[in-house]
Amino acid sequence: MESKEHSFAEEAASTLPKRGLLHIWQSGGPSEPLSPERVLLSQCVLQVALGEHHGLLLAQGGHVYSFGELLWRGLSVPPSAPLLEVSLRGTTVVHVACGGFHCGALSEQGGMYMWGENTAGQCGPTEGDADSNVTVADPYPLAVVDNEVVPPSMVRIVDLACGREHSLALSAQNELWAWGSGCQLGLVTSNFPVWKPQKVEHLAGRHVIQVACGAYHSLALVRCLHPENPNTPKPQERRGSQRDEAFASDDAHYCPLGVELTESMTAEASARRRSRQRLWPAGISHESQAHLCPYSCSISDNKENVLLAGTEIEPDEHADPLTQTDSCTTSYPLPALTDKKKPALPNELELHNLLQKLSGHSLEMQHSRRLGDADSLSSQTSDDSYVSSTPSNELLHTRCENYLTFSDVVRSSSLVGLEEGSPWKKKIMLEHKSSSLKDINQKGKTGTRRCSLPGTPTHATPRRQQHFSSKPSSVSEDGLPSLKTEVWSWGRGSEGQLGHGDQLARLQPLCIKCLTGEEVIKVAAGSHHSLALTAQCQVYSWGSNMCGQLGHVNSPVTVPQQAKLSDGLRAWDVSAGQSHSLLLADGECDQPLLLYCGQQQEPRSKQSETSCRGARSCQRSPNRAESYTVRPTLMPFCMEMGYISSVCSGGQRCALLANHIIIGVISAIHELASIERRFYYWLSSLRKLLLMPLFNKESACPSLGDPCTRLFLSLYKSFVHLSILIGQHSTSLTHFLHNVLRRDVASLHLLTHIQHFLDIYTEYCTVVGDFQVMGGFQLLHKLSLECLGSKQTKLFELDLSVSGDADLGSLLYWPLQQLQQYNRVLLKLEACYDVLTTEYQYLHQSCVQYEHLSAILLRRKKEAEVTFIFWKTHSGKNTEGLRLPQRRVLCESSNRTLTLQGAGRFSNHWFILFNDALVHIQRATPPKSLFSTHRVYPVNLLWVKPLPENDSGCYAIKMSCPEETFILVASTPQEKNKWLHFLNQEVDRVLSGGGQGSSPGITAMSRTASYTFTGEGQFKDAQYTGSWLAGRVHGRGTMRWQDGRTYTGNFKNGLEDGYGECMIPDKLLNKAGCYQGHWRDGKIHGFGIYRYATGEVYEGCFNEGQRHGYGMLRSGKMDKTSSGVFIGQWVCDKRTGYGVYDDITRGEKYIGMWLDDERHGSAVVVTQYSVYYEGNFRENKMNGLGLLVSDDDTAFHGEFYEDWTVNGKGILSLANGDTLEGHFSGEWSAGLKVDGIYTKQAADEIEDKDRNNFLRLGRYVVAADERWVCVFDECWRRLGCDVADRGERTTAWENIAVCISSARQHSPDLSRYQSKVLECLECIPHHADAVTTTNYDNIRKYLAKACETPIHPLGWLVETLVTVYRMTYLGVESNHRLLREAVKEVQAYVKHFYSIVRFLFPGLPDDGSVLPDTPISPCRIRYSSFTEEPSFVSVVSCSTLLLPLLLPQLYQPLFMLYCLHDEQQEAQYWERILRLNKQPDQSLLSFLGVQQKFWPMWMSVLGEKKQIVSSSKDVSFGCAVETLQQISTTFTPSEKLLVIQNTFEELTQEIKPTQDGDFLWCMDDLLPLFLYIVLRARIRNLGAEVSLIEDLMDPNVQHGELGLMFTTLKACYMQIQMESMI
Repeated sequence: MESKEHSFAEEAASTLPKRGLLHIWQSGGPSEPLSPERVLLSQCVLQVALGEHHGLLLAQGGHVYSFGELLWRGLSVPPSAPLLEVSLRGTTVVHVACGGFHCGALSEQGGMYMWGENTAGQCGPTEGDADSNVTVADPYPLAVVDNEVVPPSMVRIVDLACGREHSLALSAQNELWAWGSGCQLGLVTSNFPVWKPQKVEHLAGRHVIQVACGAYHSLALVRCLHPENPNTPKPQERRGSQRDEAFASDDAHYCPLGVELTESMTAEASARRRSRQRLWPAGISHESQAHLCPYSCSISDNKENVLLAGTEIEPDEHADPLTQTDSCTTSYPLPALTDKKKPALPNELELHNLLQKLSGHSLEMQHSRRLGDADSLSSQTSDDSYVSSTPSNELLHTRCENYLTFSDVVRSSSLVGLEEGSPWKKKIMLEHKSSSLKDINQKGKTGTRRCSLPGTPTHATPRRQQHFSSKPSSVSEDGLPSLKTEVWSWGRGSEGQLGHGDQLARLQPLCIKCLTGEEVIKVAAGSHHSLALTAQCQVYSWGSNMCGQLGHVNSPVTVPQQAKLSDGLRAWDVSAGQSHSLLLADGECDQPLLLYCGQQQEPRSKQSETSCRGARSCQRSPNRAESYTVRPTLMPFCMEMGYISSVCSGGQRCALLANHIIIGVISAIHELASIERRFYYWLSSLRKLLLMPLFNKESACPSLGDPCTRLFLSLYKSFVHLSILIGQHSTSLTHFLHNVLRRDVASLHLLTHIQHFLDIYTEYCTVVGDFQVMGGFQLLHKLSLECLGSKQTKLFELDLSVSGDADLGSLLYWPLQQLQQYNRVLLKLEACYDVLTTEYQYLHQSCVQYEHLSAILLRRKKEAEVTFIFWKTHSGKNTEGLRLPQRRVLCESSNRTLTLQGAGRFSNHWFILFNDALVHIQRATPPKSLFSTHRVYPVNLLWVKPLPENDSGCYAIKMSCPEETFILVASTPQEKNKWLHFLNQEVDRVLSGGGQGSSPGITAMSRTASYTFTGEGQFKDAQYTGSWLAGRVHGRGTMRWQDGRTYTGNFKNGLEDGYGECMIPDKLLNKAGCYQGHWRDGKIHGFGIYRYATGEVYEGCFNEGQRHGYGMLRSGKMDKTSSGVFIGQWVCDKRTGYGVYDDITRGEKYIGMWLDDERHGSAVVVTQYSVYYEGNFRENKMNGLGLLVSDDDTAFHGEFYEDWTVNGKGILSLANGDTLEGHFSGEWSAGLKVDGIYTKQAADEIEDKDRNNFLRLGRYVVAADERWVCVFDECWRRLGCDVADRGERTTAWENIAVCISSARQHSPDLSRYQSKVLECLECIPHHADAVTTTNYDNIRKYLAKACETPIHPLGWLVETLVTVYRMTYLGVESNHRLLREAVKEVQAYVKHFYSIVRFLFPGLPDDGSVLPDTPISPCRIRYSSFTEEPSFVSVVSCSTLLLPLLLPQLYQPLFMLYCLHDEQQEAQYWERILRLNKQPDQSLLSFLGVQQKFWPMWMSVLGEKKQIVSSSKDVSFGCAVETLQQISTTFTPSEKLLVIQNTFEELTQEIKPTQDGDFLWCMDDLLPLFLYIVLRARIRNLGAEVSLIEDLMDPNVQHGELGLMFTTLKACYMQIQMESMI
């Protein structure tokens, strides 16, 4: 049988995996040989969790196995054959946890399953009542619901921890949830058990990283909040009564003084332990149960007896000392506590009286203990924060003889069964506290102690105080684990396991302040002690140390103390059991080492004696072990386990997970983690030993000097950044090893954050090099001798590179060696994968980058060392200006290997190439000092060109710089190639950042750099930042002069050229002018906007820095006498040619010719008082013949001498027709002197034709074709033509394309429509072909898009013509006498515009020509007026083509002039319209003479046909009326004619159904009916509409059908004004 079992074990072992192996053994030190039991599973074990007498295994695939004493099932499963949890099949479990006697598991989706003992609610609510659910046999899903959100949502759980009677869960939002019983929950409640998980509100808003549960206490690892973080919970300030003040908190992390426990807590705990006793197997004796029960006493009566919850039987002072050592040896379970149905307190009133008596006595007692006994008196009690008292025996017997019999003095440990408001309880709590509960830091001090009420937080819940904007992430901002952590603890603290310096319980989480800043990365909780692991591989422990489980003998044990590890050991994993601790550490070997401290394994002779008693323990305070280890000791068998990835402890058991594969991925990652942890320990030691003392030393700044002080601060800052990165990385590697079987190598932060690593190392190396170059190491060495003193020897231990005196340079450069370690380990990992895998490629790329960076940084280190030696050799005052921290020496010509071409025989030239500049030093002969003069040429502005060798054997290099060009001559070809290599390498490094060097002579010609000019010229002392080309400014850049001038724009060949903006300050006005526009050859040239410092603004053309061509000048403001606007032609910065000047101050507008900034030539002047003058000007005055017309039509035609001054012959015509002819003199507005003949017109005399001829306007004005020639010339110039209609058509189209393309590139904010239009215009259309009706529409569409785009030359032309037109004819000076000139000007626009269009499209025929193609054209000429089949002739008209582009924008000023011109006729017309429209339809039709056969009889109302009655109004011919009303919404004559045509068609459609046969209009029938339509249309300013159509309509349609229709409309308008109509 044994052989079969042996063979089966061997067969199973042969099939077992080599990874994820589990070993379990009983806790004990190395006093006796241990043989860990290996769990034989066919799957890899991913995690193990241990309870007090049971455990869970998580295997690959998410399977869960149980072993040990499964009390809830009544099973005992050996670890060698674990039991599969069948109910969890189908659920992928990712984490398991064990409490004292219950279990938990987490699924991949964040669900939670609980099973085991549930007497305290630690498994959560289940089906059925609470009494029947003492245990949960199978895993049961437990949901965590957040009810604070609407609607309530399920919470995803990522971590789980279990104690004896409570459970904690960590959500994905890093919030903590708790359920079960006891103060270790940290909940704001006094009702236990808590069945449903509740949020721990005192940690709300904080980032909880990890949780751990002891027997009756809890630990949480929390990320520190920034001091200025608004999410930091602050205590709520409130005013309360004296009761509130007595229990107020005096600490920022809630009350640190502990609380006392209520009866409900202790009574419920007793009930839970009674239930647990029933679960214990029958094999355990009653005496053992009694020993394990913390609530026990001697029973002397058969009556119902009740012991106060929380009290303890203690012998009197005359009892046997042996009995005093263990007061529970003869105790038995209380019958009252074993019966659930009997109340715990049968007579609460008498108990109340008893405790009232107890409150009158002193609560203090003195208790002496042996050194090494339990850490506090409470270690012998059943509760952790009880107030001790010593009442007299008589009192106890007299008051409690009917209820309790005590074998000796009863020492009360808590006040139970009391209401919060009872006055005696306040008195006891305020008068005194037990000496055993005093803070160890408060010994010897007096004062009032404060405490918190049980279950009542002294601070408002953080969530209630404020809402947080976002939930914290699980890692820091850079994706690495955070080292800024805190440890929070709460629960029972009888053994000091909370770490607050006392032995009090905490109902609320409280921060352990002494661990803040220690970079804790993991916490572990044993039954009565706690452990904390830091990123520096240090272990802090506190709590019970009776078995040496803390790893030290320091006192007090109520605060964290550092465990004593052997030299060279670095812990990276910890685990805590009932009376022992396990540590996993790095040593000198590659494999991890297993360390143990705590209870030793007992000899086998004694194990049988204590097996029953030690099988299960419910005690809250441990007993002292007879044999234990104090210092963590190496477990010898660990070397046989392979690579241990994690350890676990629970109860009296230990477990570890290991991998037997010695080589491969796991070994490489273990090696990387060990290297990184050792490196971080080295960094932290160097920082604490050297850098931090120097940083805090006040005398460091004067000793180092100002430059080195700044560099040292940068060095310290960079060192801290590197240290933080390595600490975070080592922590992430530790976490990686814990789950190495579930992690992918590609997720290593060394690979995913490679750029961050490279940046940190590069920054650190650069700072160290800068510090070395400035001689900082020598100065720092002196300071270190003063600062460290005797500690100087410790530097020797940190110096890993040299022996003897510690070299600060080698110490600070040592971190660079870590890059080589990365490269080596990554090569090992790379060898574990196939070349074609993604992992291999990822590792290979990262390995190459680290290797490359290592080579670069080592080269920089060497450069810094060479530079330091160079400056040390050439020290002196003259060199201080060249010695910069970031400057490195690359090459120098001190041995005359390189000289200047053409240098004199006795001259001495020295060239030094730094990494940022080439320095040319001309030394004195003989040299009295290092140099006499020097020039510095920045490397980024060096253009290096090797010159070919000539016959003389000259090895020359041409150097081009921003202000000069020189040639260097090398002594040998090798020397020339060396200098070319270094020069090109540095230029390439500066420009591209590579620094790999280029081939000789190959460097970038175009660059971007900054430079300050020093030589004479227009850029003297100017600073330039921008583009360069071959040593000259070229491209876009910014130039700043010292006098304040600033130019930002394009440069070409060293001068401003292209578009740019320039600020030009005016020192006299203390303002600055600004120009935005085009430049050429360093001068303002082209179109631009100049805002002068005086306030004037010029927008127009420039030539050679002067205003030349078209331009508009706005001067002054409304409140100044010089306010005005001029728009017109400029020549050599003066107004010359045609222009318009609007004198805003005088209210006059001058429209005419200029010469040298003076009014000269023919012109028109209009005023705001409707005075009109046209005539000649000379020397800025009215001089010569002229015509002046006032607003009442009084006119004077004669000679003028000055402005508005008459002197000479003339004729004055009055408004009534009278005339005065003779000699006139005087000013028009002041009065005239006349010597002449007055002629009065007779009343019956017909209107004189001579007067009409006399008032004929336009005789002295500038011809329309001669106006605005400068505008059209600028458009031709933009097309590339110097003279109108002369130039290359191809060049014109190329200029258009370049203009559009440039606008698209420099205008990123264009809308989608604008971008689409520009894209269409950028394509050059077919322009050379003959224009037919087929492509005529394409030309028309192109012109429409071009004219709506100001960037296009044609669009600029339209925009400018609109500006000048509105400037001329709009404003307060608008005069109806300008109408004829305005119409002529529009016609001139069309003529000039058409000439430009014909230049671009030469296939267009002349104006009025016929297109040769299809009969469809934009102009349709009907020669037969009312025929059904008209004949069409296609004619090209410039007005038809271009007026739709111009007239819509010119319509407002033009139509306003029409309205002003016909104002009287319009008033008369409108008065008749209003009068006639008062009549009903039939009356008006009858009045107009419309035949009754045309009268409509029916009308349609909402689709229903109704008859028209005599009183109906505005119902006849409604469609025709509405169509005619649209004439006011159109702009061009062709559109208006189309409206008239549609009106006739609508009228015909309404009449035709009522007529028989073929119907043709005759004028006698049509005119009255159309007159009705015009009357009902009520068109305002119909006369202006008619005049506009008549003046601008296409002559080709005047005699066709459209012309006839227009004549009909005009006749109707004139008929309405006739007197016979009334």
